[in-house]
Amino acid sequence: MKVNIEIDCTPLEARQFFGLPDVSPMQIAVMDKLQQQVLSNIDKVSPESLIQSWFTFDPKLAERFQDMFVTMAGLGAPRSGDKKK
Repeated sequence: MKVNIEIDCTPLEARQFFGLPDVSPMQIAVMDKLQQQVLSNIDKVSPESLIQSWFTFDPKLAERFQDMFVTMAGLGAPRSGDKKK
């Protein structure tokens, strides 16, 4: 013998039926906290701030990157002050 029972209810109704706690206030609190953290850190992932944080430890690093990109693109001749190695 095979018996199939279909129950049409929402997840909240099923939790209430089985006596499980309502976790929606906790979910809302966690999502609010996550949203606050994301919004507070969004400025740290902007391209300008990333580049600024990369180049703060060595002031000549920006110039070296520029030279590297110019050399890779083949757009420029060596600077007049640069020595050939």
